[in-house]
Amino acid sequence: MSILLKNATIVDGKSNLNFKTKDILINDGNIVDIADTINTKASQTIKLENLHVSRGWMDTSVCFGEPGFEERETISNGLETAASSGFTSILLNPNCDPAIDNHSSVEFLKRKSAETTTEIYPIGSLTNNSKGEELASLYDMKVAGAVAFGDYKQTVKDTSLLKISLEYSKTFGARIISFSQDNFLSENGVINEGIISTKLGLKGIPSISESISIFRDIEILEYSDGKIHFPFVNTKRGVELIRDAKKRNLDITCSASLAHISLSDEDIIDFNTDFKLIPPLRGSSDVQAIKQGIIDGTIDYVTSMHEPINDDYKKVVFDHALPGSISLECAFGILCNNFTLEKSIDILTRRKTIFNIEDFPIEIGSKANLTIFNPESNYVFSKKHILSSSKNCAFIGLNMKGVVYGSINNSKATLNRLWT
Repeated sequence: MSILLKNATIVDGKSNLNFKTKDILINDGNIVDIADTINTKASQTIKLENLHVSRGWMDTSVCFGEPGFEERETISNGLETAASSGFTSILLNPNCDPAIDNHSSVEFLKRKSAETTTEIYPIGSLTNNSKGEELASLYDMKVAGAVAFGDYKQTVKDTSLLKISLEYSKTFGARIISFSQDNFLSENGVINEGIISTKLGLKGIPSISESISIFRDIEILEYSDGKIHFPFVNTKRGVELIRDAKKRNLDITCSASLAHISLSDEDIIDFNTDFKLIPPLRGSSDVQAIKQGIIDGTIDYVTSMHEPINDDYKKVVFDHALPGSISLECAFGILCNNFTLEKSIDILTRRKTIFNIEDFPIEIGSKANLTIFNPESNYVFSKKHILSSSKNCAFIGLNMKGVVYGSINNSKATLNRLWT
């Protein structure tokens, strides 16, 4: 199969073709020509308004549901949503039942995306059945294709277990994901502890619940000399601790979520459960610190923190609602609202090799792993723009800059039906 992109402006800060407009010809999954004009007939020609192209995007934290929670999202529709939203690579969390804690369950996920536009890179559970008690078979899962290990949004309570996992995993180059939220300080909390939680009469989660946990884990990391990833950094103090640790050359990566760079606890109105997230939305000073951390490189990745939750668990009182928001569909628009186009693309494509994901350049002879988009189109995000099966979304009503036309990978183009 051949695909021809017409008049596509390349956005790639690593390339001498950056911001040049070219035709790009893809044949059998590889880029075979890049020129001002290509007149070759192709199986599929893509010619869209203000077409831009970049290296394929990556998201370091995505949930679906299957296996076990197919009513939230199936793998098939989740991959279609991710591809339509521009992502050719996703790290899929073990937020399912049964947990992804063995060789065969990792293989199952890898097979599901073997021939799709978006490829799954599984995160294996750190402990058996994600119960936090005994280490899972990390090496076997690594062999099967797991790229990191962590129990989704569960703090490692046992410090000895964290130490052992960091020491053991470094023997085969794996990275441990440590969710930073002290269980005792955050117990029964539903939003950020502060003025807003007091006004609403909701139990708060103090910012020190993150910083205390990060401080502890950094100490263990320094002792063990392993590799750690902190997902969903959400406080100013957390950013400061990670920045200082990186200056000491500790092997740390971290991410912040779309919600934590674009929303604060002040946005929680009318007890709307779509704004119930874990970790919770923080104050405006935390939001600014996170943005600065992204700009200066302290924070390596911005993740959608995509978490489908079906209505039965959202249309209840705030205290009892399950936390989470779908976000894949919003990623590009939110990033372009907060950063320049070139910075947004850098955020979406940076440091893939940390998770053993190959970073394919836009050049002749390279595999065609691409995202296509229009960075200038503006719109208001509404429920009609949601492609996920679940509709829980904290970003309804936000102005968005930039639309995603789709993505190309594995000899296949998936186009977003809303814009193409």
